[in-house]
Amino acid sequence: MSGSTPSTGPEPSHDGTAKRCIHVAAGAIRDAAGRVLLTRRPAGVHQGGLWEFPGGKLEPGESVRSALARELREELGIAVRAARPLIRVHHDYGDRHVLLDVFLVTEYAGTPSGIEGQPMTWQAPAAMDAERFPAADRPIIDALRLPERYLITGAEPRDEAAFLHRLAAALQTGVQLVQLRRHDLADADYARLARAALPLCRAAGARLLLNRAPELAGELDADGVHLRAKMLWRIAARPPACDLAGASCHNAAELRRAAELGLDYALLGPVLETATHPDAEPLGWAGFAALADTAALPVYALGGMGMDHLTESFQHGAQGIAAIGGLWRPD
Repeated sequence: MSGSTPSTGPEPSHDGTAKRCIHVAAGAIRDAAGRVLLTRRPAGVHQGGLWEFPGGKLEPGESVRSALARELREELGIAVRAARPLIRVHHDYGDRHVLLDVFLVTEYAGTPSGIEGQPMTWQAPAAMDAERFPAADRPIIDALRLPERYLITGAEPRDEAAFLHRLAAALQTGVQLVQLRRHDLADADYARLARAALPLCRAAGARLLLNRAPELAGELDADGVHLRAKMLWRIAARPPACDLAGASCHNAAELRRAAELGLDYALLGPVLETATHPDAEPLGWAGFAALADTAALPVYALGGMGMDHLTESFQHGAQGIAAIGGLWRPD
């Protein structure tokens, strides 16, 4: 990420010396095949030799979107036509604090080229090796691997065949991530339902997360596990044998704990009033945005969400929306 001027002043480090605060605008430029453009940092600079998402530092008084357009024009020779917020990442390297404002770039004019002589490559997010990126970039990889919509199944219909029919209908809308939430079922009944749901999700190219003991995900070869907030304090490490792991969060402490455990995402809410938790005090969009900005992992907006809230969720720092009623609709 090129550029020359930090956008904010120094702050004290642990040893009392001044710490540089650097604000960066970066672009995850996606092609028609879903691959993302990466560039390599030159040797001899901070994090030299590692791959990164192109972009650079904001100039004094410059907006994030203006910096993104300028940097991608100067580095790659392209003009941004369409981009939306993807994730905002704070990272402390010890001698400097970096704030990355990352945008998903879906339309641009021109052909990207390494104008500054930087090596380039296109990679599918699933193939990205986080160890070959700066630590601050790793939540960006998680965000690129996650979809915009996250379906949480409802308790109705109670008949298993009807339940699976509704799941199949939801998958036909393009949902790619499903949490099997059936607190009303005993463990054996839940496991049987999960076994029936897995092939439906696999056939639709979707991943299924189990809202149960993490061990069950390994036993059933599910795609991952979703943890309730109270579980964050009962485990010492990320659940093993889970390709994807996330948790429900309601405050900054729970978001920090989810990141400490190395989870891939968090659900944060309720943002708006919801029938599922009518007594919970909604965060509102401003409250959600303030908490999401502190998170070191992708965060879905939860609570009262529907497809009409998707764009608004992006503008407030969300990975997208997670919903029961808004996505798990009656026949």
